[in-house]
Amino acid sequence: MTDIIVKPTTAADIPALRLVLDGTELFPSDVLVEMMTPYLEGQSEAFWLSCHVQNVAVGLAYTAPEALTNGTWNMLALAVLPEVHGQGCGAALVSGVEERLRLMGQRMIIVETSGTEAFSTARHFYVAAGYEEEARIRDFWDKGDDKVVFRKAL
Repeated sequence: MTDIIVKPTTAADIPALRLVLDGTELFPSDVLVEMMTPYLEGQSEAFWLSCHVQNVAVGLAYTAPEALTNGTWNMLALAVLPEVHGQGCGAALVSGVEERLRLMGQRMIIVETSGTEAFSTARHFYVAAGYEEEARIRDFWDKGDDKVVFRKAL
């Protein structure tokens, strides 16, 4: 896909990002404004990036510092409109997050996901992006649903 642009999320991106969340069911889209408000008002170290194709937001990444750590961040959300999966938007968002963190002098990023079969594509995506599985907490999300933690040094 050409013309992939990753940039800081703005309030103008919210309607399109709600469609991304509705399409992926990552989390309910009606909480997006509440989640983004501290970032949009400059009251949070956490940041949001949006992936744009033809000037429309088709993906998002939300990354926050891990409490009580020195330079460790957690990419808490990564979602791309299902119609553009596999076309480079997710990889562009991850690269954008990593580059921003490097420029900030941070040292590590982690990503947490599910160990269920439904999330096998996500786990393969992170491995392909250079992340290593660092930990697995059995039955974390629910019985039979492990938390899988990936890490990457920056």
